[in-house]
Amino acid sequence: MTAGTHEHRPEEPCPAGLALYTRALHEGHVPAGDAERLPCLAAAGLLRPDPGDARLLRPVAPAVALHRLLRDVDEDIARRRRQGDRLTGALEPLLALGTPDTDRADATGIRMLSGLDRINTAISEAMADIAGEVLTIQPHSLESALRTTALIRDQALLDRGGRIRTLYQHTQRHVPAVVARYEQLRGDVEARTLDQVTERLLLIDRKVAFIPASKDRSAALEIRHPALIEYLAIVFDRLWHLATPMHPRAVRQPPVSGVTARQRAIARLLIEGHTDGDIADRLGMNVRTARLHIAKLAATLGSQSRAQLGYLIGRSGILDREA
Repeated sequence: MTAGTHEHRPEEPCPAGLALYTRALHEGHVPAGDAERLPCLAAAGLLRPDPGDARLLRPVAPAVALHRLLRDVDEDIARRRRQGDRLTGALEPLLALGTPDTDRADATGIRMLSGLDRINTAISEAMADIAGEVLTIQPHSLESALRTTALIRDQALLDRGGRIRTLYQHTQRHVPAVVARYEQLRGDVEARTLDQVTERLLLIDRKVAFIPASKDRSAALEIRHPALIEYLAIVFDRLWHLATPMHPRAVRQPPVSGVTARQRAIARLLIEGHTDGDIADRLGMNVRTARLHIAKLAATLGSQSRAQLGYLIGRSGILDREA
């Protein structure tokens, strides 16, 4: 720090200032010259001139100094609250003027939707009159509160001659809520599964898409930009061709060398260096289940350690065949 500079807020003592203040408390005073480059001490009220000697500075009692500093903080907070109240009073009457614009996609073709009710309404409006194709990716089954609404909405589309294709994670193949959905829907509806899928996607008539915008899915993006829609459709189509049929004709992948399809998926992630937790998250299972599959895989291949397991997976050829 060069002379004449002090690179922090002056009312907050820096380490050098606190060191000088501590010295003043021990010695009863310090030379005024020692504090010239530390204006934070005076600004914080920690040192005051010695009435009997202008060359010295005496320390203010810590309790007195702390009380004064906290009082200044409280006054600053109160001032900012008053400022916030003034801003609210000035802008609140104008908020309604901005509402229509927030309900329309901007020039980028992307609109932010907040709240499950608003997201559901936007999806229902987008699907209301179409008779085309709806493509969905569902890493997890829908929450119970949304299942009935989605079922009614989807059946209405099918009744108009539409088509629905859905990609699930393999772990959803036997989930009761998912199985029940396909027992109730009537029409051109297909479902397939993959070891790993992307986050939730709803692509309606290849014109509008909805994707999550928050981890808890309480916010979503409505996308109408043609290039983004085309990109999402291509991603879906490529995943669809890699997936295993689940409905209306379920296909079970045969084991390869005693290793199941699920264990092959885990083997691929193991040799990539993923932890048990990462593997569980990617494959939609809990960690205990993932470790059980890893143990079975190790037993099948005769592995005695994690390092040996990776070597045996590579040598076994179980990943050479398409999963």
